[in-house]
Amino acid sequence: MKIVAEGQGGQGLKCRCGKVRKSGGERVSQLFMAGEQILWNPSNGVAFLFLRSAEALAPEAGLPTGLDYREGMDECEVDMPAFTAFVSALVHRYERSNHPILRSLMEGFIATALVIVERGGSAVRADDSGPEADVRRDVQVTDRGVALPAREQVSDLGRWAALRGERARAMPR
Repeated sequence: MKIVAEGQGGQGLKCRCGKVRKSGGERVSQLFMAGEQILWNPSNGVAFLFLRSAEALAPEAGLPTGLDYREGMDECEVDMPAFTAFVSALVHRYERSNHPILRSLMEGFIATALVIVERGGSAVRADDSGPEADVRRDVQVTDRGVALPAREQVSDLGRWAALRGERARAMPR
C-alpha cells in the first residue's frame, strides 16, 4: 500500500486510490486495481486464493497472469491487456476440452476473472479462428468411447455471461 497521508485520531491510512484503511491490526481485504480504478475488493482469503489459482492456471494459458501483487501490500495491480489475454487464453483452453473435471476446475476462476476484465473496460472475444481452434485437448473417454463436445458446448457465450453476472453481484468494489 502506498501511503499518501496518515489520518489523525484513528482515521487510518489513505491508500493511493484515496480509500481510507483503518490503522492498526491486520488488513482484512485486498484491492484489485487498474491504475486508479478499483476493480474488486475481496477479503484476504478470497484474494489470495484467486491469486494462487491464477498462478496455477498460468501454464494452461501459456501466458503471464497480468496480476502484480506485492507481499505486504493490500493492492494488486491488474495489467488489463495482459490479464485480458490471460483470461482469453483460459476461455479458449476451456472450450477446447470436454473433460468435465478440467472444465469444473477452471470455471469458477474464469467466471470471476471475466468480471474483472469487464470492470477494467476490456472484453474477451470468442475467436475460434486461431491455429488451435479445432484441436481438442483432455478429451473425456468413457466406456462408450470418446465423447467430443457439441459445437454449442465449445463456445457458449450466453453461459459465460450468466456466470459473469452471478459473480459480479457477489464482488464488492
